[in-house]
Amino acid sequence: MARSPLTLAASVTSALPRVVVTGVGILSEGVSGRYDSAIAELEDGRRVVVRVPVDDDADRDLRAEARALTALTAGVRAVLPFGAPDVLGQTSVDGRHTLVQTLLPGYRVDAGHVPAGRGIATALGEAIAQVHDLPVTVVRDAGLPMLTATQVRDDAERLLDRAEATGELPFGLLRRWSTALASDALWRFETTIVLGGVDPASFVFEDDEDGVPVVTGLLSWGGVGVGDPAVDLRWTSSAPEAQGDIVEAYVRASHRAPDAQLAERARLHAELEFARWLVHAHETGSRELVADAVALLSSLDESVRDQPAVIPGSVSADEAIAASSRVPSTLSGPVDTSMHTDTFDPETLASFLEDEARGAEQQGADATVPIELSGWTGLAVEDTGPTLNRLADDGDTQADAIPARTDASDGRRDGADADDDPDEAARNALRRWTGTV
Repeated sequence: MARSPLTLAASVTSALPRVVVTGVGILSEGVSGRYDSAIAELEDGRRVVVRVPVDDDADRDLRAEARALTALTAGVRAVLPFGAPDVLGQTSVDGRHTLVQTLLPGYRVDAGHVPAGRGIATALGEAIAQVHDLPVTVVRDAGLPMLTATQVRDDAERLLDRAEATGELPFGLLRRWSTALASDALWRFETTIVLGGVDPASFVFEDDEDGVPVVTGLLSWGGVGVGDPAVDLRWTSSAPEAQGDIVEAYVRASHRAPDAQLAERARLHAELEFARWLVHAHETGSRELVADAVALLSSLDESVRDQPAVIPGSVSADEAIAASSRVPSTLSGPVDTSMHTDTFDPETLASFLEDEARGAEQQGADATVPIELSGWTGLAVEDTGPTLNRLADDGDTQADAIPARTDASDGRRDGADADDDPDEAARNALRRWTGTV
């Protein structure tokens, strides 16, 4: 049962003994959230958020989030182009760890409503890349989890073993995932700071002077650690219309080495969430949840049956030429959501931000129009995976796989004569697209 506003207001005064609460309103939807959350208005005019976990798992995650937010020093926060909540105080309610933090104004967009094109999609890709570019010492110094690429792979293998042990994992998915886990190329990546599987609902937006949405804040830091950057992009399978724009923006904003299999692993991590749900359902002992998990897995199995488990990281010249027309010339480098979010009610949140967000009716009107996804069934999206994978893989084409550009001393010119040779034209296009010329 959700805690009352009075209880949540009392927790604020407990965490911040010298403040006076003049008003409080429920922030959670109160249906399936992991926290009872509220916005409290203080006597000095500030508005703060209070969060109380509803179960032991959420309690552990909230403690981890408090640790992560504390690890974001002033220097680290200055590097990020968007805000992160400040921890103002901590207390306990009914034996649960309770956090009081600053309110980040803005609006939010669910994954299924992320539109394609410049705006929310590109802002999300850039924001995630900026988090991944933070120095890993932030995590190491805070004692937060740090995984190697091998450990990430091992964890995925253990999850698959547990799902298989239930006896209810479709054989097609078992074979598909086993093939992916056995691919060494898929697991050659540089670990980064990750948010542990963030999704768009964790970001808040405001519109710039041109009416283009930009990320102004990131709410969820509880899963911060070092691991596979693809984990934070797994949600893009739920935004098929914007998937390509998100990944392209991420690659463009990243300052790390290209990751040829980034989109492939993101897709795999998204699919493995179905296996995780099956394991969770069996652990609860609920036949209803198990039946739901099995139905989802069967649907997924049917939708990916004709798709390859792993798409190679190399590209043909034809693919490179086709991709070059889609990539800007400035490119320099390459079932229960309550398990992951507070389920803040966007309408309730907006009502508390009217003073700070006057004119919100005009703000983001175009960018937040829901996309019609009546035929959308989670990961069952036709033709999005291969296209995305090709975009991601193209960005990691190794320079040593492309013949070096010759000069006049080799009897070869870079001008029109070279482009008369179809093979040379293809190589030149590939070099232009990958930034090797």
